[in-house]
Parts: sequence; structure tokens; C-alpha cells
Amino acid sequence: MAASRSLVAPTSNPRLQQALAQKLLRRQDVGGSVGELEPLAIRIGLMQRTLKPGFHDPQLLVFAADHGIAVDGLQGPGGRSTADVVRQVLSGQLPLSVFARSQRLACHVVDCGVAEDLQGNDRLLARKIAHGTRNAHMSSAMSVEQAHAGMRAGMEIGDKLRGNAVVLAGLGVGANESAAMVLSRLSETPVRDLIVPGTNIDARVLQQMLDIAKKTQQRHRGVTDPIEVLAAFGGFEVAVMMGVMLMAASKRHVLLVDGLPACAALMLASRIAQPVTDYCVFTRSHPHKGLDKALSLFRSTALMELGLDSVDGTGATLAWPLVSAAAALLAEVADGEDPGPAWPAGLSQEDDEPSGELFPGEQRLY
Repeated sequence: MAASRSLVAPTSNPRLQQALAQKLLRRQDVGGSVGELEPLAIRIGLMQRTLKPGFHDPQLLVFAADHGIAVDGLQGPGGRSTADVVRQVLSGQLPLSVFARSQRLACHVVDCGVAEDLQGNDRLLARKIAHGTRNAHMSSAMSVEQAHAGMRAGMEIGDKLRGNAVVLAGLGVGANESAAMVLSRLSETPVRDLIVPGTNIDARVLQQMLDIAKKTQQRHRGVTDPIEVLAAFGGFEVAVMMGVMLMAASKRHVLLVDGLPACAALMLASRIAQPVTDYCVFTRSHPHKGLDKALSLFRSTALMELGLDSVDGTGATLAWPLVSAAAALLAEVADGEDPGPAWPAGLSQEDDEPSGELFPGEQRLY
């Protein structure tokens, strides 16, 4: 795949940024300011390297996998299994599915490692690395080879993905705890800051979660290499999501990141190609306090705060119209208005483009 061999290009381009800002100022002279949509519009213009950004065929990918650490007593929302939640997404029973349809987001679930065998579905992508990870409390959640296999599967999905914008979210019993441990190790953040939920939780259950996380981290205390951290703590959904992020960002696609597993995947992806974070818009679907900390690691906040408490990806489906509207602010032309150029005069479009080099560490990935 030739596209997988280009670096993710930074979006920074001062002259293009200035031209985008000036275009918005001209709009303000007529219609006034639209607040936070304006810096978002500039970011999208920089991501797509144009004065006329736009979207087509937006995608919603939900990455699902089970985690061996769940055998220590962790439970999913409402006691539902990962497979049950996947079936609810595919059958349109969840707000996530309803909102995706209403916003014309093509929704697919990627089976990265669900413990059960799922019935075939046109919107189910089978990329099962294994039937769930091992218990990270007792051993590494996966082998380094499985971590690489997950990343390759994600890069393949990203290479064939339609459109130029993708929502990325993960689900699975134990997924938040696994993601918290990955983020904690990579950022040297106390795991408690990342694992504490925002909703009311029994003190004994919380203490159990913290004990499991601390003991698991202690077992893998010497692991610091990003891919080995992924292998130690899991999960398969994070590995596949990371591959999609790298490939999509290399094509200058906009990434809507929703939830702790997606943040863990992004943190790992940024260790391979740091500019991948330039292409991200952060959203949220529940009041998890650990997610506040995770977002702060990227010096960001969620685009919208609606007080949701739902499956990851739900908030992104609701934020999508704002992202689309921000691009339209630059691209749409009023009656009688000069459409103007798509690129500033005198500025080369080849500036700051990817060099064609391999992803850092690509020899290790393949």
C-alpha cells in the first residue's frame, strides 16, 4: 500500500492560516461572528489544505473487542456483554445508530476481538485478531505480533475507507480500564486520574477497579515502548483503531475522536507519527472524569458538552453537523458573491507535503 508509506504531514501553514482567517473576517463584515466555529473552520481548512474545505461520505467506525481483564469482575454498562452491545448498534436500537442515520453517517462495527462469534451483517467488518485478549492482570494482554496484526488490519481499513472524515470510537467490557492503563503508562499519569468514572459508583466497585489496574500496571512495570505497552494492557480495538488513524491522517482526513479507547489509540498513533493529532476533533458521549484527564493530555476539550451518558461515538454523531457547518462557513458561496480561489495566490501547494518516507518504526510494524 503506497499510501501507508508516507508520513503524516503537519497541518501548520502560516500563510494558508492567514488566508483562511482573512476569508472569515470578510464573512464577519456581513454576517457577524459565529464564535468557536471559526477556529474550527480554520483547522479544517489547514487539514485539507484549501480555502474551500468540504466533506463527502463521512464514516462512523465502532471498534469492538473483549478484554481478558474483565474476568476479574468488571462489567459492561447495564451488565450487557460486548456482543450484545454490538448487536444493538447493528440493529439500530441505540441512540448512536439513530443519530448516525439522521446525520447520514455510514455506520460500521469492526469486530477486532469480540469473544463471541457474531452473525454476518453488511455493516459488520470482521477483523478478529482473537476471541478477546488475555487477562493483563496475569500476563500480557496480547503478543507484540498480535498488536502489529491489529495495526495492519486498521491501516487496510483506513486505506479503503470512503470519504474524508471518520468518527472513531471503541467499545467492550474492560475497554475503558485497558485504555486508562495504556494512557497512564504512556503519559506517566496516575491511573486513578484516568479510571475514575463520572457517574455514581459504589465505593467498593471503584476500589476493585483501582486495585486491578494498579496490580496490572505493577506486573508490567518495566514496559515503556509504545507497542509493548499496547501488547501489555490491550486491547485489540485500540490496535486496529490506531492503524485507521495513521492511514486516515496520512490522507488528510478529519478524525472525530470519541472516548477513552479512542484517546489511547491516538496517543499510540502519535508516538509513531506525532502530527496525527493535528487532524483530530475531540467529542464525548459520557461524563467519565477520566476522559476529562485524557482530553487534557492532548490539550483539548470536547467540541460539545451535552451531558450524555451513552455508547462512545454518540457524542460525535451529534457534533458532526457542527464540523460540517464549520467547513461550509468557508466553502459555501452566497448569491452574487465571488467564489474566490481554493488556494492562496503565490503559495505552493507542495509546501509541507509528506516527504514519502516511511512511518517512523514502519520496519518494525511490518
